[in-house]
Amino acid sequence: METASIGQTVTPEFNHVRHVLAVASGKGGVGKSLVSAMAAVELARRGFKVGIIDADITGPSIPRLFGLNARPESSTVGIVPPETRTGIKLISVNMFLEDSNQAVIWRGPLLTSAIKQFWTDVVWGDLDVLIMDLPPGTADVPLTAFQSLPVDAILMVTTPQELASVIVEKAAGMAKQMHKPILGIVENMAMATCPHCGEAFELFGPSHAQELADRIGAPILARMPIDSNVTLQADTGHVEDVEMPSFAPVTEALAEYIATTSTNTAAPAKPATPQA
Repeated sequence: METASIGQTVTPEFNHVRHVLAVASGKGGVGKSLVSAMAAVELARRGFKVGIIDADITGPSIPRLFGLNARPESSTVGIVPPETRTGIKLISVNMFLEDSNQAVIWRGPLLTSAIKQFWTDVVWGDLDVLIMDLPPGTADVPLTAFQSLPVDAILMVTTPQELASVIVEKAAGMAKQMHKPILGIVENMAMATCPHCGEAFELFGPSHAQELADRIGAPILARMPIDSNVTLQADTGHVEDVEMPSFAPVTEALAEYIATTSTNTAAPAKPATPQA
């Protein structure tokens, strides 16, 4: 097969994606990509068939987390996404660039077109869940994802600061307007542990996650600590080797959701219109 290019729509019989899960925040720099990657890794460890769409077109990071440098290939039915060493299928705009450090300087229409085509032009095959790592904000790309893809649940990611929770609440409001259920909240960088005495301390001050949870009506699934070992593994492309006990409740919630809820088809959902 040759190197792929966007443009050929995959016919429905080749794709059977049961669930599409979005990882969102509204706020940048809170760790959405790490949460997306860990969700994929942990579900794959449990035997689920998993894919990831790196929907942060202008700031893609998913391939780096997995140490995946392969380029998508073209087939007679569409784009074949590369797979990680544990079998997770990935698609990202970085995979189509000659230089992965090249800036993607696109206006809204090109960004939204890419998101749609990552769904319609990629041969995802048989997946239990397709995870979308969304960019910050509540504008073009998240809106297109919610309108054009059959997203059936959302994980919200926040950090302890009140500013982060205020912005995440806006993203949660968008999800509710689009009639997308929020499975829960993951608080990243919740605490750090002193390497000398072992005491945990709140590096960014008191957490506001519970206040956020009360306001948006979603449970806190996990509070993830700052861990230099996780940072090192992620930076060097070894996220599949990360062991994070604090993430276990997220995995449990996702596995239960996948196992007990009805499934999507590969056809895009009917567009929803947000309220003014």
